Amino acid sequence: MRNLALLVFVAMVVVSCGSSTQKTNTEESCCSTENTQKAFLKNLTSLCGKSFSGSETYTKEGRSSWANKKLIMHVTVCENNRVHIPFHIDEDRSRTWMFIMEENGLRFRHDHRHEDGTPEDQTLYGGYANDSGTAFMQTFPWDNYTKELLADGVERMWRVILAEDLSTMKYQLHYGGELVFEAEFDLTQPI
Repeated sequence: MRNLALLVFVAMVVVSCGSSTQKTNTEESCCSTENTQKAFLKNLTSLCGKSFSGSETYTKEGRSSWANKKLIMHVTVCENNRVHIPFHIDEDRSRTWMFIMEENGLRFRHDHRHEDGTPEDQTLYGGYANDSGTAFMQTFPWDNYTKELLADGVERMWRVILAEDLSTMKYQLHYGGELVFEAEFDLTQPI
């Protein structure tokens, strides 16, 4: 009987330790994702107050190209929980990329405005960073708001990639898992 009681006790300890380890690993995974997203935001913040030129590096055939356009990003709003980057295409100043740390994680939004500052019909679309990110790359699958706003059934995903030496920043747009647009900005030469 004593051996049976000892065996049950040991089994309970092993099961208890296993559950505790699982919980700790899950918590670490959660927290490391949050820390990675915060590190990415901090890397963007390091560019604050600067502007950078870029160019289209890829556009899928059949899409409108910006190859002959002047692309400029301005890193303007830099706070602990948000970075705003107005993105200009020639004289078109209607776009701002917004990176916002929210309760659900890092959110990427596209703020589109008319010249008078009023919002365009299709604005604030984007998504939350998934768990695949690093301090230098984050992937943002479209969120429910975006699915309803765009309502064409074409799944969207955005990826923003910083070189580890902060020499470049890439902005990518994917439709249905396929890259359809990429722009790259030279971070070594502020303008």
